[in-house]
Amino acid sequence: MNVLSDNRLKGSFVNQGVRCASTLHRPESSKGPYPTILMVHGWGGTQLTLVTEFIKAFNDAGFAVLTFDYPGWGDSEGLPRNVISPWKREKTVEAALAYTKSLRDVDQTNIILWGSSFGGGHVVKMAAEHPELRGAIAQVPMLDGILAVKAVPPARMIRFGIDMMRDMLNPFCAHYLPIVSPEGEYSSMDRDGAWRVEGWIEDTLNRQHDNRVAARSLATMGFYRPQKHLKKIKIPTLVIGATRDTVAPFDEHKVRRLSSDSVEIQTIDANHFDPYLDHWFEDNIERQVSFIKRLVPATY
Repeated sequence: MNVLSDNRLKGSFVNQGVRCASTLHRPESSKGPYPTILMVHGWGGTQLTLVTEFIKAFNDAGFAVLTFDYPGWGDSEGLPRNVISPWKREKTVEAALAYTKSLRDVDQTNIILWGSSFGGGHVVKMAAEHPELRGAIAQVPMLDGILAVKAVPPARMIRFGIDMMRDMLNPFCAHYLPIVSPEGEYSSMDRDGAWRVEGWIEDTLNRQHDNRVAARSLATMGFYRPQKHLKKIKIPTLVIGATRDTVAPFDEHKVRRLSSDSVEIQTIDANHFDPYLDHWFEDNIERQVSFIKRLVPATY
């Protein structure tokens, strides 16, 4: 691993023949090995997208945070760029977890999965399959792709269909559409103030966002339904849904009915992107830090 600063280590792991970029963000107030949060990003997210304040809060609480880029995204290798398959992403998360466990600075007995949006769905699946983990957090998770598809206006769905066909007819040269756009403009997400992501990246990370996703990625959405794994979860898991979410609609009653006793469900009166940002962030992160501190011994 390459040292970026006293508390950040840049590294990589191999998944599906592709080298994936990673960063271990270590707390400054303690010495390792650290309880560690493996951060699983969402639909168009890369390592730092919308999560710098989450990383800081977890570090301040004494936890290390491991971030990574999916193959073909951010600083990771892989072609074509910016293609999404949820099932391939689940395999990447598995590889990222194995890599996290291998790091000297990580306490293997205290690893917590954290996922947001599409990544929250991956975390639900992983939480069901890894009873050795300390716990998991899924915020504004995409649990039911059918609900997400139903939320798309018919005219937009027709245009999506045309672009998906164009993309799949030439799999070696991806056809792209914007990831986010202002409301009413064409992209994979224009609702719930999605365009704020672009402004946040420019203001916080001082760089431009590769705002494109291969159209074929949209074809996977309706078939991805990680909610079916909720009943199998045996580790403490916090699910935070947004009551006004139209990107990943959250049916609280259904989620409660499908969940095991190990799943704690909370809601925030917000839309899909609000919990990342002021003023919703403060309430959201307070809930999450309280949860992880309950899971990890007070000796840290």
